[in-house]
Amino acid sequence: MDLQTIKQRFGVIGNSSLLERALDIAVQVAATDLTVFITGESGVGKEVFPKIIHNYSSRKHGNYIAVNCGAIPEGTIDSELFGHEKGSFTGAHDARKGYFEVADGGTIFLDEIAELPLGTQVRLLRVLESGEFFKVGSSKVQKTNVRVIAATNVNVPEAISKGKFRQDLYYRLNTVPIIVPSLRERKEDIFLLFRKFASDFAEKYRMPVIRLDEEAKKLLMRYRWDGNIRQLKNITEQISIIEQEKEIDATILAKYLPDTYNRDLPILYNREEKENISERDLLYKVFFDMKRDMTDLKKIVLEMLQREGNMGSYGEKNKEFLKKREDIYEIIKPTKDHSEENEDHLDVEVENLDDQVFDSSHAHAEVLEESLSIQKKEEALIRRALEKHKGKRKDAAKDLGISERTLYRKIKEYNII
Repeated sequence: MDLQTIKQRFGVIGNSSLLERALDIAVQVAATDLTVFITGESGVGKEVFPKIIHNYSSRKHGNYIAVNCGAIPEGTIDSELFGHEKGSFTGAHDARKGYFEVADGGTIFLDEIAELPLGTQVRLLRVLESGEFFKVGSSKVQKTNVRVIAATNVNVPEAISKGKFRQDLYYRLNTVPIIVPSLRERKEDIFLLFRKFASDFAEKYRMPVIRLDEEAKKLLMRYRWDGNIRQLKNITEQISIIEQEKEIDATILAKYLPDTYNRDLPILYNREEKENISERDLLYKVFFDMKRDMTDLKKIVLEMLQREGNMGSYGEKNKEFLKKREDIYEIIKPTKDHSEENEDHLDVEVENLDDQVFDSSHAHAEVLEESLSIQKKEEALIRRALEKHKGKRKDAAKDLGISERTLYRKIKEYNII
């Protein structure tokens, strides 16, 4: 089956290999009755895949029902899914069919399934295993022949460990997993999506299409898009409506991004997340920590110079400054103890302040920028980690937040013995 035809039919935009892999799995599994479990971040477009599976299955002429489990109150979720008998609870004036009864012979899509209460999860497990369920307030067993497709943006193994999701239900649902990639994982599709949304909104609001210059395109690609396609679509609509000038530069675009610096750059992480940090993120972290430390150094020097005031000739005043320079160096010089207490702090190399030239009328200090070579800083960090852990690569790699394999490759690359 041609993926391009499927994309056009269901409005899927993008040529990412990860996206096409997910589509291919959906098409392959459609002809079966297997349960499918779709995972992915919020806003990636998970809701398209159940429609593809249903429409290319033998159940395509049956009912297709999509249920947002997170939007139904806990007290009524069982009634919504399995139905209820008249008088089974206050307000149940008539008997009602549930979604599993209505969707008999078709497909039911349970979105945000991790939001289901544990009691409802037990009922759902029985439906999946035997096709049987009870209406609320009834003791009569009913049968249904429904294909179940579930989706969530929650880390289900973590939810299981916290007792919020049943492990047996997870294994029963996860017969065929489909992972929908985030926008960060399909960067080549970001501009395609933006262009499509811009065109749609221009037609909808009868106005010229907005266009991005080269710098704006680069910013668009660098941004992390934590809200994924939904966020990109909303921002495109905002710009289309608000901006009178349709040629959008990076400055204008930045105003619409919730956090301009929240691009695909270093991210905050905890110990549990370290294994997922990429080598690129580690390098960015080194670079920005280094810049921050250099800025702090400049501030310290300039503040102390300002307190000195006009130093005049290169006599006694200059001697006082040189003494102050030693005090400054004591504050910022790296020590072994300090590096062990804070592994992420970078060494700061201070240029010899004795080489600075002071005017006869006023003092002027120039702090020279240290080398900003990312490779050198990376090599230095690796050497420090190996030294700290006495050559144990496994511990050093864990400390650096990279895999042992990556560390071994870097050791060879930098010829670290």
